Amino acid sequence: MPSNQSPPGALPARFRRERVLMVGCGDVGMRVARGMAGRMRLLALTSSPQRVSELRARGITPLHGNLDVPASLRRLAGIATRVVYLAPPPPEGWGDPRTRALTQVLRLRSAPASFVYGSTSGVYGDCQGALVAETRAVSPRTPRASKRVSAEQAVRFLGRSTMPAGRVRTSILRIPGIYAADREGGTPRARLLKCTPVLVDQDDVYTNHIHADDLARACAAALWRGKPQRVYNVNDDTRLKMGAYFDLAATLYGLPKPPRVPRDTAQDQLPLLLLSFMNESRLMDNTRMKRELRLILRYPTVDTGLLPEIECRKV
Repeated sequence: MPSNQSPPGALPARFRRERVLMVGCGDVGMRVARGMAGRMRLLALTSSPQRVSELRARGITPLHGNLDVPASLRRLAGIATRVVYLAPPPPEGWGDPRTRALTQVLRLRSAPASFVYGSTSGVYGDCQGALVAETRAVSPRTPRASKRVSAEQAVRFLGRSTMPAGRVRTSILRIPGIYAADREGGTPRARLLKCTPVLVDQDDVYTNHIHADDLARACAAALWRGKPQRVYNVNDDTRLKMGAYFDLAATLYGLPKPPRVPRDTAQDQLPLLLLSFMNESRLMDNTRMKRELRLILRYPTVDTGLLPEIECRKV
C-alpha cells in the first residue's frame, strides 16, 4: 500500500487528530485555544457572523449555532473528541437550558472523551470566611449562582450517561474573580479611579482570584488530567479580604486607597450587583487542582499577576 494511503477502514487523518470544541470562546476561551494552537484541531461554536473571520485568523474553525436554539446545535453531535464549555447561562430565570441543550446533543452520537465546564465559586454561597473544599455542599443565594448549579447538574448527568463510545469524563471548574491586565475590565484600576468604596475591615469579606492565563491552563489540564466526574476549585493562593485586595492594588498603581464604609450604609453608595459580591465570604482550597491537574500557577498571588501591568506602564 502506498505510504500516503490509510489502511482499509482507517479514519482520515483529519478525524484521527484530537478535535477540541470551544463553546463560549470569549477572552478565556481564546486563551485556551492559543495554548493548544498547532497541536490539535480547534473548533468554536458562534452565533455571530462578525466573529467568523477573527476565529479563522486564530486557526479556529467556526461552527454556526445558537445555544438558545437547540435545533442549531445538532451538528455538534460527535464532532469533537473534547469539549470546553465556558458560555454563561441565559440572563433570565433560575435554570440553565443552554447547558441542558448542549449536553443532550452530545449524547446523540459518539461521546467526547472529556468535557470541561466553567462554573462559579458562587455556588457555595456565603461560607462566613471558612476554607472551602470541593466536598462542601452547594448553597446558592442568587439567581446567578442557582443557574450555575442547574448547569452543573446537567454536566453531571452527561458524565453518568452511558453512550456507545463510553462515558464522558466531565470536570466542573468552580471559578472566582478572573483578572488580567490584557482583559477588558480585568484589573481594579478603573474602580480605584472612581473611588468606589469598600467595606470597613470588620464588615469585609474574603475574596478569591485567578489570573485569566492560569484559568486557561487549568481548562486545558482538566481536558486530559481531570478525574471522572470531578469538581475543582480553580483559584490562586491569595488570601485577602476584598478591601485589602483593593488597597494592595492601589499601592501597586500609586493610586489613593478606596474609602471604607460600614455595611449598613454601603447599600446607599454601591450598586446591587457589587453589593451581592460583598454578601458572601469564603476562602477556596485549591489543593485538589494542584495535586490532580498538576497545575503550577504562573501567577500564584494577585500581586504577581498585577505587577506585569505595572512594569508595562513603566516602559
